Amino acid sequence: MTYGTLISERQGSDMYTVKEDTTLVGVSELRNRIDKILQEAQHHKIIIEKRNKPVAVLIAIDQYNAMEMLIDRIEDLELGRIAKEREKASSGNDYIPIEKAYKKIR
Repeated sequence: MTYGTLISERQGSDMYTVKEDTTLVGVSELRNRIDKILQEAQHHKIIIEKRNKPVAVLIAIDQYNAMEMLIDRIEDLELGRIAKEREKASSGNDYIPIEKAYKKIR
């Protein structure tokens, strides 16, 4: 879901929940209520706005770490897929023994 689909109409408050797991916070509200906002970020994501435009997303560190691990796994899978494709497309003449490679870089 994109930011644009979250907002149907603006309300008067600088901080309000637009979806069960998303809260919008204006920069001024962030300055004034940082402790409460950080506490809320442990339960759901916070979209930080400046002049009614999204500028950042605040999430709990556990959620961030889980996202990083997922991205790392996806990257590893993709690199493995690329390596397999290259191996299939290559011949024995495309490679040199590891000892010869070490000599070239020393």
